Amino acid sequence: MGKREFIVTCVIVILGALAAVLMGMTEKKPVVSFQAHGHGHGEEHGHDHSHDLGPNGGKVLKDGPFEVELLIFEKGTEPHFRAYVSNDGKPVDLKEVTLSVELERLGDRVTVFDFTPGADYLFCIAPVEEPHSFFVKALAEWRGQEFDWQYTQYEARLTLPPALAKSIGIESSAAGPGTIKSTLDLPGEIALNADRVSHVVPRVPGVVSESRKNLGDPIRKGEVLAIIDSRELGEAKSNYLVALEREKLARYNFERSETLWKKQIIPEKEFLTAQKSFLEEKIQYAAAGRKLKTLGLSDKEIVSLADGSLADLTRFEIRAALDGVVVRKHLSPGEWVKEDAEIFTVADLSDVWVDITVYPQDLRFVGIGQKALVMADASGLQSEGTVSYVGPLVGEESRTAKARVVIPNPKGMWRPGIFVKVRLTHEERAVPVVVRNEAIQRYRDWTVVFVNYGDEYEVRPVELGLSDGEFTDVRKGLSPGEPYVDKKSFILKAELEKSGIAHEH
Repeated sequence: MGKREFIVTCVIVILGALAAVLMGMTEKKPVVSFQAHGHGHGEEHGHDHSHDLGPNGGKVLKDGPFEVELLIFEKGTEPHFRAYVSNDGKPVDLKEVTLSVELERLGDRVTVFDFTPGADYLFCIAPVEEPHSFFVKALAEWRGQEFDWQYTQYEARLTLPPALAKSIGIESSAAGPGTIKSTLDLPGEIALNADRVSHVVPRVPGVVSESRKNLGDPIRKGEVLAIIDSRELGEAKSNYLVALEREKLARYNFERSETLWKKQIIPEKEFLTAQKSFLEEKIQYAAAGRKLKTLGLSDKEIVSLADGSLADLTRFEIRAALDGVVVRKHLSPGEWVKEDAEIFTVADLSDVWVDITVYPQDLRFVGIGQKALVMADASGLQSEGTVSYVGPLVGEESRTAKARVVIPNPKGMWRPGIFVKVRLTHEERAVPVVVRNEAIQRYRDWTVVFVNYGDEYEVRPVELGLSDGEFTDVRKGLSPGEPYVDKKSFILKAELEKSGIAHEH
């Protein structure tokens, strides 16, 4: 062998050895998948076994010459059992035959069917519920002889290992009682609570000498918002001070006259004149005080005028009537304002109104005291309240009515002007069995959920009632406490449809 051939041979040997090592290091992972059980006749257990179909398309159960052809008949009627009985290939007298069939379904649900003689077959009029997936026990008696058979037939059933179910997110829970809320969704808008809004006006004309608050500033009740220099207020204060002094003088004269009259030093007429003058001045003084109160001065401020400086007579402090926030402002220093000008709007935003648009066809579902859930999709905010007002009129242009909900707003997140969705609950009903809406699927022409026992999953046709968008009332087909798939049930549906399982009897 030449040197070149020797080198080539060595390289081939080394590569072969390396490949063997790599193959030994590679692990072959098991493949885990669904196992679908379609409709079929399954495995039969009895004395004399046959897997043949009879002339009527049913399953043939044999024991020696005795034979029962059992089928589920469902053409033009609800599915029900029929049985054709023969011995040695010849029909027997059906009145001599006793037949019963026991079905054991997933979850150990057992149903027994007793048969009645018909024209040329035995039948049981009780319907056989879908799916036709069960373990079957058939018991027959004829002329003192007893026969029994056992077999299985499955449809719309899957087997799924727990580890795989968990990895793909399939989850189950027990069906149970719940409360179904019948709801109505309507558009709405956040608005100021008009009962907690103060429209601040000066009450007297004047020139703005100071503005202490701006938009968005928090306000406490009694806090000074602005100061106005008002000639009219100065005149009202001056009139009050004059009336005060005149009242004092008239009081002194009245008290003096009363003393002298009692001592018979002055005539009664002079006493009565002093009394009348005092009463007149007293009325004028009270009127001057009331006018100052209507202009916004407190009792304390009015009383302190007598001790104040005459230079402050035109100074008018405008104060907040409630706690809140400045939401509007229409003044600036040096500006002349009229007595009826709205210079500030202060709103208490601790709660807000939700104005709801109600369409005429929905008015019968809306009432005072009704529970409401307010949702702002853009921000994710939610809050609960009750309907406090339903408008008695329908707008001529909008052709809608108005309703209102008051909701708390402690953090100020609900800002007036935000558009919202309002979900009104117009009926609440306690029901024995509810399932999550996510669990409900359409399979063939059935509405179904998937029941789950161990690693087996099976379609369960159900009859549904009310739904509230999250849960649905199950009126028929599912018992309280039964485990059902409430997450990712669509995967099971897709797997059944992919398997192409037929439905035959």
